[in-house]
Amino acid sequence: MDEGGSRIRRRVSLPKRNRPSLGCIFVAPTAAELEPGDEGKEEEEMVAENRRRKTAGVLPVEVQPLLLSDSPECLVLGGGDTNPDLLRRMPTDRGVGDQHNDSEEDMFGDYDSFTENSFIAQVDDLEQKYMQLPAHKKHATDFATENLYSESIKNKLSITTIGNLTELQTDKHTENQSGYEGVTVEPGADLLYDVPTSQAIYFENLQKSSNDLGNCSMKERDWKSSSHNTVNEELPHNCIEQPQQNDEASSKVRISSDMNRRKSIKDHLKSAMTGNAKAQTPVFSRSKQLKDTLLSEEINVAKKTIESSSNDLGPFYSLPSKVRDLYAQFRGIEKLYEWQHTCLTLNSVQERKNLIYSLPTSGGKTLVAEILMLQELLCCRKDVLMILPYVAIVQEKISGLSSFGVELGFFVEEYAGSKGRFPPTKRREKKSLYIATIEKGHSLVNSLIETGRIDSLGLVVVDELHMIGEGSRGATLEMTLAKILYTSRTTQIIGMSATLNNVEDLQKFLQAEYYTSQFRPVELKEYLKINDTIYEIDSKAENGMTFSRLLNYKYSETLKKMDPDHLVALVTEVIPNYSCLVFCPSKKNCENVAEMICKFLSKEYLKHKEKEKCEVIKNLKNIGNGNLCPVLKRTIPFGVAYHHSGLTSDERKLLEEAYSTGVLCLFTCTSTLAAGVNLPARRVILRAPYVAKEFLKRNQYKQMIGRAGRAGIDTIGESILILQEKDKQQVLELITRPLENCYSHLVQEFTKGIQTLFLSLIGLKIATNLDDIYHFMNGTFFGVQQKILLKEKSLWEITVESLRYLTEKGLLQKDTICKSEEEVQYNFHITKLGRASFKGTIDLAYCDILYRDLKKGLEGLVLESLLHLIYLTTPYDLVSQSNPDWMIYFRQKVDKDVVNRLYLSFVLYTLLKETNIWTVSEKFNMPRGYIQNLLTGAASFSSCVLHFCEGRARQLYSAGYKSLMHLANANPEVLIKTIDHLSRRQAKQIIASAKMLLHEKAEALQEEVEELLRLPSDFPGAVASSTDKA
Repeated sequence: MDEGGSRIRRRVSLPKRNRPSLGCIFVAPTAAELEPGDEGKEEEEMVAENRRRKTAGVLPVEVQPLLLSDSPECLVLGGGDTNPDLLRRMPTDRGVGDQHNDSEEDMFGDYDSFTENSFIAQVDDLEQKYMQLPAHKKHATDFATENLYSESIKNKLSITTIGNLTELQTDKHTENQSGYEGVTVEPGADLLYDVPTSQAIYFENLQKSSNDLGNCSMKERDWKSSSHNTVNEELPHNCIEQPQQNDEASSKVRISSDMNRRKSIKDHLKSAMTGNAKAQTPVFSRSKQLKDTLLSEEINVAKKTIESSSNDLGPFYSLPSKVRDLYAQFRGIEKLYEWQHTCLTLNSVQERKNLIYSLPTSGGKTLVAEILMLQELLCCRKDVLMILPYVAIVQEKISGLSSFGVELGFFVEEYAGSKGRFPPTKRREKKSLYIATIEKGHSLVNSLIETGRIDSLGLVVVDELHMIGEGSRGATLEMTLAKILYTSRTTQIIGMSATLNNVEDLQKFLQAEYYTSQFRPVELKEYLKINDTIYEIDSKAENGMTFSRLLNYKYSETLKKMDPDHLVALVTEVIPNYSCLVFCPSKKNCENVAEMICKFLSKEYLKHKEKEKCEVIKNLKNIGNGNLCPVLKRTIPFGVAYHHSGLTSDERKLLEEAYSTGVLCLFTCTSTLAAGVNLPARRVILRAPYVAKEFLKRNQYKQMIGRAGRAGIDTIGESILILQEKDKQQVLELITRPLENCYSHLVQEFTKGIQTLFLSLIGLKIATNLDDIYHFMNGTFFGVQQKILLKEKSLWEITVESLRYLTEKGLLQKDTICKSEEEVQYNFHITKLGRASFKGTIDLAYCDILYRDLKKGLEGLVLESLLHLIYLTTPYDLVSQSNPDWMIYFRQKVDKDVVNRLYLSFVLYTLLKETNIWTVSEKFNMPRGYIQNLLTGAASFSSCVLHFCEGRARQLYSAGYKSLMHLANANPEVLIKTIDHLSRRQAKQIIASAKMLLHEKAEALQEEVEELLRLPSDFPGAVASSTDKA
């Protein structure tokens, strides 16, 4: 290789260390110069010398590469006494003094060529000289020369070793003689520990060669390691092993060396050094390696435990002990409740059977689910899906489990609102925990079935399982679980809830075991308040309640008028030292009650955590761009705030955090908080037995009062339901009746239920003929309850009618297959409109309207502003909630739905320009929370519309136009013939758009190239050169 050729160099990063320069050079005596009789004497002298020097202090030692002199008998090593003659005889292409291997140094030094005056060339010269030696000298020098080769190579290669410094061979006699001080000898250390693969292989081959050439009767070699306190690292030391003189051994050495000499060592060195140059040697912390190894071993043990039938659960319920430590660190959980231990050790859980478990609110249900999820992720190496009812709870759970994902090596992915990827990213090593809302969980399962990856989902956890009986969301949840049960036999389903009654139906549907307990970590006492009297609920009493006490609070005439329900008296018994929740029937009532309570609180409440409250107000102003709700501005100084959907998500999070930390002590809230984030309180007050205008249900009541009592903080929890005399009888029935049953809404929610289900079954090819679809329906929750729910029609009739409706609407197409003369089978396949609706998860009530609107938009899309596009992505289901005051449009007999949707489009368009929710809220007289929900809904619906329109993109891809470059160079006439329903104008538009995008991309890349090649203005050299010119 010539000088101008490519040079192989090895750069590594090492911590810079201050090392002294090489102070002396030591010449190792040859075997001939060492007499056996002198060896013991010299060892004693060197031991004594070492003892004297240890008391004087330890000097750092710099290990330099071996340099060969003219004579093969001479070996030069770092350390020892200075010999000026030898210094003159050494190669001069690199200085010996003050050589430091810092982080920027080339570790190959100047030996960057394998020819000319390189190290290998010197070895070659040495080999030639050795071949010319007289035969009678071979006996004395043969073994020394072989050692010379071996040790030289080892030292040369050891320069490239990084990480935990390599431990090399050391001999006691030469170690003492070379003058190394303060070195502790540890026999048995591994030479090849933390050495790159290429070096390890080379050392092993070298050792085999050495053994062939070595003397059978030579002294036993010891592998040693040395540690140095000044640098806290291990330093490599190189010493020479001296052979014993005997004729028999010498003859063996001569025969071996003659055979070995035929093969030049040059090729071996080339390959070894090339391997060293290419090898990647990562630098790892030793303590981190040990921790990772321990965690890996524990996971392997847990895997074997789960796979075996043994009851030995391992460190922590088949999980590494690190999981237990993380729960103690992040959650403060040192020990599980007895019921949690029982549930986790159930045979059904160990055998991976489906499970439903039910406990009162705050009983610790979620912890059991989390441990089961971690078992699946770490031990079974499968992905996990957790379905939660609301976006806020998804975000709370993401925040709580992300730290576990980082520590234990799995991904936590959010599927809520506009977030989520379909299908999810397929990962090779790490597994994923998908935390999703009901709707996003359904879309995720669909995408996994479509891509044939449903078996990668090892566990599905459903929180608030009772929601399967609540409207369209319940129907969506039922469809999700039914598809998993039908398509995957390996996916386990875990359902949990605090309010389940007809568990037998759910068990039959999910093919699950059932576990329940009445455990509650904090005792809950339930009270009723009628006028000034408080009664305790007692199931043993004749009328279901017993007298408790009278309210003893002095009310003025003004206060009686303002607070007829005595809320002030009830809340002041617990705040500010304890927390309190007041559930109100409506959002407006929440704000009014919060203001009313603050009017009658004493000024002492203002002093409680005053600085923290000021900080909350400041933060609320910051997130509102200087705006603050006047109600919150008046109530927060007293530690009181309202909580409902009218708040923005940022405001809710901030207030919830302030409540959790005790800065706020009272929330006036709607019933949605009961099913939302976990915000427990010492006392829960129900302002009235109503939610909006509907009378309270038993399930809702249980959820609300379940917030009373904080585990680890309170010793007792209290709930007080305020009622009037007229509602007394209904309330007594409420508190004594059992929980409401869950009933399937699959057929009741027609377009969002059974029709959507059939469309997806055929689109995913789960079931494509009438018999298979009917068989699938029998396995649903609706199929289990068909005898209760179906009075007039049978399940078969409903199935046939639904398929007929979808066919007539143009979403399905029916094919008739004659199996025989008597038997006819009807198969179905999905149409383009049906696939677009299914892919976009569009409500089938709006799919044809959306298609019509998009088709009109394609004919005359107004691009003067974004208003037309915003209109097309305004959600249809929010239209009914809009009440614009546009009498002029009504007089012109314009479609009310179109008017409402256009009005919402104006709201979104203004929001797009203003970017401030407060300004838009005031301009359109709408709550901030509603506008934010509109924005979130529009984002989700835009995604649906995108998937709805993906058919054109798929057609282009299938036709071979797989990139922008393909489209930019396409022929419009060819496109028209290839793509269905594509006009000439649209084809030219597509091509022009592709060319424009390519041009923009090329310009961006060109700008990036110019930026990379441009000399930075703050570059030190540039400043210096401009100064020189001046």
